[in-house]
Amino acid sequence: MKTSSWEYAKDAFGIEADSIKTAFNSINRDAFEKAVNVLAKAERIAASGCGHSGIACRHFAHSMCCIELPARFISPSEAVHGATGFLKKGDVMVLASRGGKTSELLPIMEICKQKGVAIISITENMESPLALGADIVIKMHVEREADKYNSQGTTSFIVLSVIFDALQVALLEETDYREEQFALIHPGGAVGERLHS
Repeated sequence: MKTSSWEYAKDAFGIEADSIKTAFNSINRDAFEKAVNVLAKAERIAASGCGHSGIACRHFAHSMCCIELPARFISPSEAVHGATGFLKKGDVMVLASRGGKTSELLPIMEICKQKGVAIISITENMESPLALGADIVIKMHVEREADKYNSQGTTSFIVLSVIFDALQVALLEETDYREEQFALIHPGGAVGERLHS
């Protein structure tokens, strides 16, 4: 391996760690609290995004299920072919896009508005269509991506994932979710073994 390859790999740790530290300072507490409140009360939660944002959204939907808040990831392509039928009035759709201009997400936003579904957007661009059209906006801030061209979805993926993790741990507290509840739905693997020992 090239010496420079090792150096770039090492730098990635520092770049991403620094971005996580600074990302929190960009989050508006009032917006975050509103997001927690609507998510805690929703019967159903959906999340959608493209590329790395979509992968983070899949993780978020699974995290919600782990604290018994029914959720699913809806792919942008399926969303406009009937999958938004999963959502009813009073439910929540989470849309994630760093730039806030992802064209595939904009029709989903319009469907949700017509159905009375609350929209939470997570984006860096507060002047973007995704931010301006949402009910609640959580601002993400990314110093730079970890690669040398500042173009790969590396740091932005990590920051979005941390925001989703922060929502989950806040909701765990907000809903008084208990470890014994999780033990019932997670008997498998090392975690299940620990919870049932």
